[in-house]
Amino acid sequence: MAEQGGWETVSVERTEEILEEIEAPTRKFKGAMGYITTALAVSCSLFALYGAFGSMITQVSRFVHVMMILVLTFLFYPPARGWKDRNLAVDIALALLAFAAFAYPFLDFEPFIYRVANPVPLDIAMGVLACLLVLEATRRSTGVALPILVLICVAYAVWGAHLPEPWGHRGYNLTRIMALEYMTLNGLFGTPVEVSSTFIILFTIFGAVLEASGAGKFFVDFALGCMGKSRAGPGRAVTLASFLLGTVSGSGAATTVTLGAVAWPLLKRSGYDGESAGGLLAAGGIGAVLSPPVMGAASFLIAEILKISYLEVLIMACIPTILYYASILFMVEGDARHLGLQQVSIGKIDVAALTKQYWFHFASLVTIVIFMAFGFTAITAVFYSVLIAIATSFLNRQSALYPRKLIAALSSGTKQVLGVAATCACAGIIVGIINLTGIGLKFSGIIIDIAGGDLYLTLILTAVILLILGLALPITASYIIAAVMTAPALIKLGVPEVAAHMFIFYYAVLSEVSPPTALSPFAAAAITGGNPFKTTMLAWKYTLPAFIVPFMFCASAEGIGLLLRGPVLNIVLVTLTALGGVWALSGAVGGYLIGPLGWIERAALAVSGVLLFYAGTIHDLIGSSILGAVFLLQVVRTRSPKNNPAVKDKRIR
Repeated sequence: MAEQGGWETVSVERTEEILEEIEAPTRKFKGAMGYITTALAVSCSLFALYGAFGSMITQVSRFVHVMMILVLTFLFYPPARGWKDRNLAVDIALALLAFAAFAYPFLDFEPFIYRVANPVPLDIAMGVLACLLVLEATRRSTGVALPILVLICVAYAVWGAHLPEPWGHRGYNLTRIMALEYMTLNGLFGTPVEVSSTFIILFTIFGAVLEASGAGKFFVDFALGCMGKSRAGPGRAVTLASFLLGTVSGSGAATTVTLGAVAWPLLKRSGYDGESAGGLLAAGGIGAVLSPPVMGAASFLIAEILKISYLEVLIMACIPTILYYASILFMVEGDARHLGLQQVSIGKIDVAALTKQYWFHFASLVTIVIFMAFGFTAITAVFYSVLIAIATSFLNRQSALYPRKLIAALSSGTKQVLGVAATCACAGIIVGIINLTGIGLKFSGIIIDIAGGDLYLTLILTAVILLILGLALPITASYIIAAVMTAPALIKLGVPEVAAHMFIFYYAVLSEVSPPTALSPFAAAAITGGNPFKTTMLAWKYTLPAFIVPFMFCASAEGIGLLLRGPVLNIVLVTLTALGGVWALSGAVGGYLIGPLGWIERAALAVSGVLLFYAGTIHDLIGSSILGAVFLLQVVRTRSPKNNPAVKDKRIR
């Protein structure tokens, strides 16, 4: 353990080790190779910033983006764990091949683009090479599942003519497939790469700049300073810190580890066991992907697919995010009693003085929303927000981004996007084949047929599909595939388009709680020393009420109010009833409301919660009545002299 600000922390080295155990390991170069890789990473960030400010041909920006991402991925990610110091010569060769495969079109760019209907053999050979390199880069950075799925899709495109209806299609040869994937903007360089080369990398740069200026540490200190002296104080602080840190990182595992390094010793002293603390840290970390303004990569895809502004996505995410963290807070209050927690002290943190000194970190986050509110695109907004974050960092000497720190931040911004960008390129190949073969619409029809046209069953099937995809795929890939395959089914059954995609997004995020890719719970368990499986189950406890929220804004016309759409009165009513539903379900799952609950009371609260989540007058009245009855019973019980020693002592006197 190390000391920081008066309390114990897990060492930086240990947190880095945990992240590498959970995620793919990366090389750390020194000397000449360190300068070369840093220069390449910084160049990638500067290229993205230039693209945000200047004008650039779409094909050029996407080709160059993928080329630079693959070159850096082969250099930073070894072919296997334990090979960080081996095989570098081969990886340099692969990086050079990636450069060649994506630089080839620029040898004669305009004729290359117009040859798509009649490609030459070298075009096809380079297309095959490019796709294989994308698969290998994705395997190294995110795992083998997505590349295998790509190969299955390619096989389906080639041999699908031999399959019976409704799965069969006309069949396509390799020339047709590679022309689509490599020479158009409908395959490898499609929408996912468009989003990766603009939104995602710019926001990772923004997050890296804020982190380098000390924003992450400030948010953690601020939350701990607001902890209060109650038994639930540490849990509340972790919840607040998770949200604040998540606004910067947009990564569940990174938020979990970063916060866990500071918070776990505090939670342990309070009385949390390893599994309970790990579940809380993981649930808070997963919420980072849901938290505006720097949400998970899939949120940018929503904006692009639906052709809406990113500001609209942020607005739609506000109330569900509040409900998510409200669920955790309700659980924390129950834990304070159930686990017999104790008040702890971390030393004096003057929140007012801290805020006065580092207020500009909050300002940097707000500027993105302000710019978008004034009509700027998200790309322009984040570009200027990066500049403002750099400029305001000099308001404090410790935060100032002098050249060395700024270079490190720009390099880190690119490194953080490598896995996501490779995933987007890989997913683009899948989307291209889905559109080519028409399997997406066929699959949606099959889902509707299985569900018998019932909306609720279709929503459940969609949720199950996403949880299954989440067993092996990262959030971004799960969203992209499900958006193409299942969104049309939901829309056909009357779900508004924005609600359908937000439903898919939220379940893609919540799939991170599901093993074996439950990265945040596993990372938390590595910090706390708890059992990974038990930690995952307890993370489920904290997040379970949140699994119902997406159903609410899809199952009824009034529920769309949770996405801040529709009449103001409806928005207020559905928000209040949803909050009541979260409280009820939290009580049912955690076993506490304002006191211990029996099984009958917990069952009643479960029914109440489900009813309150369905936006409708009758459901709300019945659900509220049940919740009110249990609440009153709890009040009477806690005030009874038999159960309240203070009251009993007063009567005796």
